[in-house]
Amino acid sequence: MNLKFSKKPLGLIASMFLAFLFAFSSNAVYAKSYEVAYLSASSANTWLGASVKTMEAVAAANDINITEFDGQFDPAKQNAQLQDIIASGKYQGIIVCAAYGVGMIPDLEEAIAAGIEIVVLNQIVGPDLTTSDPQVDGIAASVLASPYRSGTRHGELTVQACEGDDNCEVVFIYGIKGIPIDDAIRQGFDDVISQHPSIKVVAEGEGKYLGPEGGITATQDILSMNKSFDVMVGADQSIQGAAIVLADEGMTGQIKLIGLGGSAPAIAGIKDGSWYGGVYGAPGDEGTYAMEAMVDALKNGVDQGGIDPLSSAPDNGIITSENVSKFSAQWDG
Repeated sequence: MNLKFSKKPLGLIASMFLAFLFAFSSNAVYAKSYEVAYLSASSANTWLGASVKTMEAVAAANDINITEFDGQFDPAKQNAQLQDIIASGKYQGIIVCAAYGVGMIPDLEEAIAAGIEIVVLNQIVGPDLTTSDPQVDGIAASVLASPYRSGTRHGELTVQACEGDDNCEVVFIYGIKGIPIDDAIRQGFDDVISQHPSIKVVAEGEGKYLGPEGGITATQDILSMNKSFDVMVGADQSIQGAAIVLADEGMTGQIKLIGLGGSAPAIAGIKDGSWYGGVYGAPGDEGTYAMEAMVDALKNGVDQGGIDPLSSAPDNGIITSENVSKFSAQWDG
């Protein structure tokens, strides 16, 4: 018996087979997507906003979806968010910018034990505030400039600003007084200026990290009590506020302003002489490096360890009028 097959059924079978392959291929691509939680110390912080933009760019190129959680600078809130993230079972990775790093260690260890990849961003998780290296076993990467080292850079710039002054009076503006990062910055600053008896801190303030308003209030309060200081140091947001007050008082250029962050207002102020100098910061680079490290951890099982974004910055990240042309701002302040 001769069996004959028409071409039409074979064509239909071939079409069905191709459709199956396409569906399988599409499912395979979908299966490779990743969910990553970003645990932010504060979504309102302008520095971290710059990091988010570059993280999103790297994530989009690598089939990663990011969900942001706003910690609002509240350690208890962040810990609760981290516990919820772990319990959900939804996320393969967590990028964490901690309001209080030591307090997050037990939950991060739980996440690591559950197979979740962890990348630390900007803020140290651990007791040693002098290093960029991870301090918890199993963390894939830690991307940050040591706050202690930032403080010593602040101190070095202050020494330069006070050169030739036998009684150099300095105002130190904390971001948030009492948190570990600010304590470490102040310790690094003190360790440098303590070697120079002619330099004295005569007043302190607190500017927060959310914009110039805190710096405006702190500067107005300090000026009302003591107008005889020579130098003011603080985070860029605070110094931006100080510059506004000094301009209103007709005092631009009378007090040497030193920022921390390398923001657009800092770069512009150093160029036009209204700021003395600043310590550079690279939030865009931090975001890029953090997400690239997460990609390596998720896709390749590779841990990057400690990454200092300022390791290749010009002149050790210290900005003055003489070298400001070497630096480009990565955030708006």
